[in-house]
Amino acid sequence: MNPPSGDAEPLRRLEPVVPALGPPPEDIGTGHPMRAVTERIVAEPGWWGPDVAADVAGRFDDLAGTWDTRSSSAEASVGLRDALDRGGPFAGPVVELGAGTGSGTAVLADRLGPVVAVDLAAAMLRRLDVPGAVWVRADAAALPFRDHSVGTLVCVNAFLFAAEVRRVLRAGGALVWVNTLGERTPIHLSDAAVVEALGIEVRAVSSRAGWSTWVVARPVR
Repeated sequence: MNPPSGDAEPLRRLEPVVPALGPPPEDIGTGHPMRAVTERIVAEPGWWGPDVAADVAGRFDDLAGTWDTRSSSAEASVGLRDALDRGGPFAGPVVELGAGTGSGTAVLADRLGPVVAVDLAAAMLRRLDVPGAVWVRADAAALPFRDHSVGTLVCVNAFLFAAEVRRVLRAGGALVWVNTLGERTPIHLSDAAVVEALGIEVRAVSSRAGWSTWVVARPVR
């Protein structure tokens, strides 16, 4: 990452304001196959390709029928809501990557207006029915959006394809990265890892909310 200009820190950590209630959730992330995929995408940007994408899409297609039973919508959205409360302001167009069946999409549509929900798994998207949202089946490694055309790009438990984030975010735009179970999430990167992976100068804030972690990063252009 290029050194930041001026005296501002590239990553500022905010004190949590939403407490974690009850015992920590089960650690389903450590050793999970999707954790390895998440980390390899960042470490080896050229590794992801059609065969890997097809395998991952198939895995999530198989999970689509029971996806909404894995956690309550309140549990799944606490980190996203806190990020939107304290990481703003945010502007459109709003695009959510790895939208799944739409629990995060509903929050975004309610808070930010129209949302384009993107996912690789067709079976997930067929279950996404959120007023104010349209869905697009696409690989987040090759998004069907013009350069610098997206105002807010949201990843809730979704892979980070840094080159595409850099390409599609417009000046003043924001990446919102949320892990709903924090370090226990299968698809997890720390706030520092997200900032480093972007590979450009950014200003970022991060925090925890309940058991979730989040970071909002804004490219400095």
